[in-house]
Amino acid sequence: MKKHNNNKPAGTSDGSEKRRRITSAQVIPISFLFVILVGTMLLMLPISTAPGEQTDLLTALFTSTTSVCVTGLVVVDTYIHWTLFGKIVILLLIQLGGLGMVSVTSIIMLIAHKKFSLGMTVMLHDSFNLNSLSGLMRFLVRVFRGTLIVEGIGALMYMPAFIPRYGVVKGIWYSVFTSVSAFCNAGIDIIGPDSLIGYNSDVLVMCTTMLMIVMGGLGYIVWFDVLRGVRNGIRRKYSFIQIYRRFSEHTKLVLTLTAVLIFGGAAVIFAAECTNPLTIGNMSTGEKILNSVFQSVTFRTAGFAAVPQQFLRESTCVFGDLLMFIGGSPVGTSGGIKTVTFFAVILNVVSYIRNRNEAVVFNRRFSADAIRKAAAVMTVSFIVSFVMLLLLMISCDVSLTDGIFEVLSATCTVGLTRGLTPTLDVAGRIIIIISMYLGRIGPISMALFFTGKTGDRNKVRHIQGDFIVG
Repeated sequence: MKKHNNNKPAGTSDGSEKRRRITSAQVIPISFLFVILVGTMLLMLPISTAPGEQTDLLTALFTSTTSVCVTGLVVVDTYIHWTLFGKIVILLLIQLGGLGMVSVTSIIMLIAHKKFSLGMTVMLHDSFNLNSLSGLMRFLVRVFRGTLIVEGIGALMYMPAFIPRYGVVKGIWYSVFTSVSAFCNAGIDIIGPDSLIGYNSDVLVMCTTMLMIVMGGLGYIVWFDVLRGVRNGIRRKYSFIQIYRRFSEHTKLVLTLTAVLIFGGAAVIFAAECTNPLTIGNMSTGEKILNSVFQSVTFRTAGFAAVPQQFLRESTCVFGDLLMFIGGSPVGTSGGIKTVTFFAVILNVVSYIRNRNEAVVFNRRFSADAIRKAAAVMTVSFIVSFVMLLLLMISCDVSLTDGIFEVLSATCTVGLTRGLTPTLDVAGRIIIIISMYLGRIGPISMALFFTGKTGDRNKVRHIQGDFIVG
């Protein structure tokens, strides 16, 4: 009996630990699935569909998924198919999806002065992919406050363009919707059937949209580090270079990679499309540059289109596939495998070729765990995209160019399409729905969802094998 009593607390502790671990790994995909299902039910209500339109279950599910997963692929025209109520539901789903249900629930608990359990804290930590639990609540509050401020500024910047054209009420509504959609990198708009093609020469709309997309894609950690650095720099009268040097290595890397991908991507797109009369070929030089930069920005995760995507040259599409796969930066609203993840894998390859034991940037090395995680994320994402592409091409008669573009746009939550999405049959739409869901929660998160306890396995150390690689 005594032995039984001694063992019981240990067993209870292990069970509690296991339950907490499972909850932390599973709550993120489950929360997104729950919101998708609730959104589907709301969009199925007659009040959500405009007169003369019909919404079946698959259409509602597809729209709810693309909104929560902040992707932007749609099978019906958002501006005409849904009523005001339906559009408000879509907007709320976009906002919830961009911030994440765990963080939204947490801020509600903070407002209600509810205490956080250890399990809830760990879940919040995992949803933001942070390295430490310290200062988590303060970080969460800053995220919500910063999001509302940036989206509000974006809406104000849109208003001078939208209010004169649509009137005060509609102009404000369109401004708010577009700002939230752009910041959350959703790419869904209610302006018309052609996204932002009608505004591809409007500098204010184009630049505001790019600003919102980039702000959402940089990541909250970068935001706060830049704000802190700029404040200190102004107080101490530092030069721009001195301020930049005092940023964290993560911030410097994200800013550098973002600039290289945006402007390097714009140069490639400009070279490929400048003579294409179906996209930017007939524009002025300034408009060509503006639209090349915009296409480079929207390729990486946004989904807004300023030129018809179906008329892009195949070389541009192939390059765009790479940008979509990379996506934005960590701890933000963007999709893709993330800039730092891609860079870590490439840097590790370069380090191996140069016979260096460490992957180093800005005189700081990537940890072995970070390299392993980056390789895992990149590999699993590639496998998921490849499998979904194969299934789409088997079930639907699509070209390789259009298929890759569509699948990567879904799995990387971009939202651009070459006109394929509305033409997909039931099987094709289900494949894209699954792709969007996996892309938003992350293939690694789904793998962890089904993973059992692995701690005991890591205690075993095997004899090194003599394997030949390469």
